[in-house]
Amino acid sequence: MPTSPRNPVYHTSTHKFKYTIHLRGVFTMKKINSKKLARIFIAMIVISVLAFAFASFSFAEGEAAPAAASDGGLGLGLIAAALSTGIAGIGAGIAVGAGAPAAIGALTEDAKTFGKALIFVVLGEGIALYGMLISILILNKI
Repeated sequence: MPTSPRNPVYHTSTHKFKYTIHLRGVFTMKKINSKKLARIFIAMIVISVLAFAFASFSFAEGEAAPAAASDGGLGLGLIAAALSTGIAGIGAGIAVGAGAPAAIGALTEDAKTFGKALIFVVLGEGIALYGMLISILILNKI
């Protein structure tokens, strides 16, 4: 088979060629750049917060809805409660996603490390619980 600049390696056997195509298809997939993903995520959060803020200000300016003007802080309080729970949940997912596989690996090597491994997983879950506690406190204030 001829070689090309894009795929310089070809196998002559049909059996190997199928696996080569399969592996090239798996390994040549585009990977998401983590910096680009973080920028997109932060931009989405900023746009969401600004949209909710401007929506609450537009209700406060209108004369047709005087009740909405008095409850302008209610919407922002609900947004704060939702963000505290959501961002804490994302942080807990990242922490547990990094800690749980390491804990499982440590447990497969030595079963005596269960207590130490459990502490790291529980610390990651604690982040979500603290976020939920903060959102409950915010909801009790408003």
